[in-house]
Amino acid sequence: MNATDHSAVLERQLLLQLGDRLKRLRKAQGLGTVAMAQRVGISRTTLSAVEAGDPGPSIGTYLRVMSLLGVGGELALLAGDTLQPPLPDIAAARSRRAKPVVQVLVSVDETRHQIQDLQSLALHEEAVRRVRADPALLQQAQATLERWLQSGPSRSSGLWKEWQTILAQGQWRKALGRTRRAQALRQASPLTTVLPEDARQNILAQVRELRQGVLLGDAMNKAAP
Repeated sequence: MNATDHSAVLERQLLLQLGDRLKRLRKAQGLGTVAMAQRVGISRTTLSAVEAGDPGPSIGTYLRVMSLLGVGGELALLAGDTLQPPLPDIAAARSRRAKPVVQVLVSVDETRHQIQDLQSLALHEEAVRRVRADPALLQQAQATLERWLQSGPSRSSGLWKEWQTILAQGQWRKALGRTRRAQALRQASPLTTVLPEDARQNILAQVRELRQGVLLGDAMNKAAP
């Protein structure tokens, strides 16, 4: 399907795919994380964030990693004049030849549970954004967590206790990573209970669109009214 605008979930998936690609390129070139971080001039923690598709690192950091791996020109292309429409008084604008059609299909590999991970991540990122803006929502999540803990022993008790620290200290990155521990934390999370239903349904709708495949490029622009 065509994307008429950029959704938060789509942008997140693009970053995740970029991080995965950079990690594969690093390994293909025989570079360990220590050597790679030293060459780029960043910490291993920052490199891990880049390879996880974390939105935290700056675009400059992503570009430095891409440049060292030999794919920096792809990002530079997006910022250059190549993708800009030609000025009306130059030959390119007067040409009758059809311009090349550039399309990119963005989707999610459901065989690896990526769609569930992406949905969970998007829901939690939205919840964190709202909690940071409204302390009352943080108190709501903490109250929910306390009810869960008082309900009796559970296989999730250890994760809930860890959530007590995350909520109290604002350690959001622990639950927003792509590690197995972060995924386990999100599965036992009280945080998404603060999301209003319309916000939840908006994210779920974006995930459904991505499941079908979102087409970016010239075809998208032509389809727009």
